[in-house]
Amino acid sequence: METRRQEWAARVDRWRQSGLTARRFAASIGVNAATLSHWAWRLNRESRNQHRQAVTRRPAAGGVDATRFIELVPGRSAERRFEIELVDGRRVRVPADFDAPALRRLLALLGGTADDSR
Repeated sequence: METRRQEWAARVDRWRQSGLTARRFAASIGVNAATLSHWAWRLNRESRNQHRQAVTRRPAAGGVDATRFIELVPGRSAERRFEIELVDGRRVRVPADFDAPALRRLLALLGGTADDSR
């Protein structure tokens, strides 16, 4: 039998894959949109906390400050996309068949740099 957390994790995954708003998806499965959003937030927070516990903050090779990193977070289930969470909490969802130069330019803009020479 699934736990309540597992049930909500599955619902949140289906919602994220659906591309629908929380309100529309929640209505389609008969749950409250605020509850769906709360569980998405809660599961994301748990995931971030687990990841932070596993990562030590130290300068990377070459003296790069580890506090300015871009984290690639693998999605649950068989999603065919990447989710990139920036240090400030902003997220970018990228399909598996993304255009690498366009993604570099986007990340440079989000990171506050103007490096689009690649």
